[in-house]
Amino acid sequence: MVLIRNSMEEKEENKYSIIVPTYNERLNIALIVYLIFKHLQNVNFEIIVVDDGSPDGTQEIVKQLQQAYGEACILLRPRPKKLGLGTAYMHGLKHATGNFVVIMDADLSHHPKYLPSFIKKQRETGASIVTGTRYVKGGGVHGWNLMRKLTSRGANVLAQTLLWPGVSDLTGSFRLYKKSVLEDVISSCVSKGYVFQMEMIVRASRKGYHIEEVPITFVDRVYGSSKLGGSEIVEYLKGLVYLLVTT
Repeated sequence: MVLIRNSMEEKEENKYSIIVPTYNERLNIALIVYLIFKHLQNVNFEIIVVDDGSPDGTQEIVKQLQQAYGEACILLRPRPKKLGLGTAYMHGLKHATGNFVVIMDADLSHHPKYLPSFIKKQRETGASIVTGTRYVKGGGVHGWNLMRKLTSRGANVLAQTLLWPGVSDLTGSFRLYKKSVLEDVISSCVSKGYVFQMEMIVRASRKGYHIEEVPITFVDRVYGSSKLGGSEIVEYLKGLVYLLVTT
């Protein structure tokens, strides 16, 4: 699906900075970049790759992509080591020149084909945030076993019951923000890692920002190994308690 602009003025007005944190994504980064360009052919955007010192050669692939697509379209903004997902977004935000910011994973679990739907929804509603959800009609998960689906669903139901954030998918990390809104919300967050996503949307809800949802199908990574483990689940539960107390 290619987004068709109504006018050249709109193209000049809106620019989308797509922040893609990476760690050992050499096998995925070229395809995700290709798909972004494919689905946003008539959109003014930049891709900001925040790589946390990947030892697998991810940065070398990104440099090759810069030669193919141009350094103005693909910005490599590396860090020396893994410093957490939340700080990766903050680092990318410092270099974003768009008035809208998209955050998405590099492992193909977030398909760029949904980006036009995010942009369309924001234009139609004026939303401050558009977030992808697996838990409404038209959304879903592909590639997870039953136990992981139940764990994810249970975590979201627990958070919904305790926090009442007004959205159906708190742990998703595929979102479009007005840049000014992201700057405001991110400055009030203290969590790191996967809890960061939940805190972001809860804080945004508490601040009264207009949030819309778009159904997506989350696809488990094809190449590489998942970075979600037992420690992240423990951190999620601790983060849930923290947000319950502080929001």
